[in-house]
Amino acid sequence: MCTTVSALLLTAALAGCAGPGAATGDSASGPRRPLAELAPLADPRAQTGPGTASLPDADITGAPAPAQHLPVTVTDHQGTRVTIGDTSRILALDRPGTLAATVFSLGLGDRVVGRDVSTGFPSARKLPLVTRNGHQLNAEAVLALHPSVVLTDTTLGPWDVLLQLRDAGIPVVVLDAKRTMGNVGALVHDVAAALGAPEAGDRLATRLDSEITAKKAEIARLAPTDPARRLRIAFLYLRGQSGVYYLFGKGSGADSLIDGLNGTDVATEAGVEGMRPVNPEALAKAKPDVILMMTKGMESVGGVDGALRVPGVAQTPAGQHRRFVDMDDSQILGFGPRTAGVLDALARVLYAPEVTG
Repeated sequence: MCTTVSALLLTAALAGCAGPGAATGDSASGPRRPLAELAPLADPRAQTGPGTASLPDADITGAPAPAQHLPVTVTDHQGTRVTIGDTSRILALDRPGTLAATVFSLGLGDRVVGRDVSTGFPSARKLPLVTRNGHQLNAEAVLALHPSVVLTDTTLGPWDVLLQLRDAGIPVVVLDAKRTMGNVGALVHDVAAALGAPEAGDRLATRLDSEITAKKAEIARLAPTDPARRLRIAFLYLRGQSGVYYLFGKGSGADSLIDGLNGTDVATEAGVEGMRPVNPEALAKAKPDVILMMTKGMESVGGVDGALRVPGVAQTPAGQHRRFVDMDDSQILGFGPRTAGVLDALARVLYAPEVTG
């Protein structure tokens, strides 16, 4: 298994939503009021009904093209020294879609020539797809795009494809596969360094870290201050077509997200490391008030009623209150340039929902 549970994320499925009458954090049709201006729930643990968190603008547009210093030699996450002399045709590929989002945010999106299935924000959506059957790299599709540099991590395979690219003389930089709230800036630095734009990386990393810190402070003011009243949250990864039901715990990234939302991660509390198949008795005993999941995971089990049929779910307070919160697969655990926005969107549903429809 790779160094992060994100290796399991973002398999293909139909997108879903919570449906009419679902709680949302705020209207996505216009500017959103700051979290501090929203009226928080008196007791977020008593809230009932599902909700969908959404970003008001899912696109990623970067700053003007940065100054670059090429050629540059970097030592990647696997200890391989790689020299990059040309960034005119970039491929940035990983399961969460974080690397391409970072390249676009650095102002180099016009150099990206292809995408993986997880890179679906509007500015990149029309790029040629180089993955097949979910997250398998297609060597022929990659080589046909004549990339001058490939940025990736260990969440995509097969590894033989990357070796084939290196044999063809294409610089391949393998970056850290870990995705958490704490390493957003570090990943930006690594991407920027490989593209010869360290100053732009410094600026972007500083901005993103500042935005995340500020958003967490906003959420802390909105959420209950009494630890005993904090939302108890479980993150479930569901793929109903395959009968895959996993609970994400410590080190999965979900723990970092839940902490940023001022919630209690019941999986980490129960000693779950990484990810484990759902244990019905343990899940019921953990008593989550809210179950977070990816939108496609919710759709794959047939919505709320299907989620309630996942063993153990109906016996939790979240199940009894139908308290499921979903968010787009490529956003919720991406931990890239949209991290502060993801926190904002989820906090609106958890602590200050408005009823639509």
